[in-house]
Amino acid sequence: MFSKEEAATLRKEFWTSFGKSFPRKWLLYNTKIKGFSFKFVGDRKKAFVCLDIEHPEEIANELLYDQMISLKSLLEADIPEVIFNNEYELESGKKIHRIYVPFEGKFSVYNKNTWKDCYEFYVETMPKFELFFYEYEDFINRAI
Repeated sequence: MFSKEEAATLRKEFWTSFGKSFPRKWLLYNTKIKGFSFKFVGDRKKAFVCLDIEHPEEIANELLYDQMISLKSLLEADIPEVIFNNEYELESGKKIHRIYVPFEGKFSVYNKNTWKDCYEFYVETMPKFELFFYEYEDFINRAI
């Protein structure tokens, strides 16, 4: 078991190491659509590449998610393992719309032996999400 400080240091090292190993400008929050962002997630037991929809206006939030649902078969053609979750609950208890791909291998941010495979998963998966977004950006934007 790690102390709070050791755990925080390992998490920071995980993300710093990822950034140094794969220096690239990722799309992430730069979608120019409020509440529509791509994320890398890595914690004690799991890792994901995500598209999170959490617009502060509920109607816009639903419209964005519905627009993505209308593109679901196209996204699944590019990323067959993608999961659409209408009510994904974050650790904080907040519920959001999350479209994500889970890392299927063993992973823990606290186990350095699992980092390399996770990094490779991130680098293989996120560009697929980004390309999809760039291809359908105008259509997605029409939702709001």
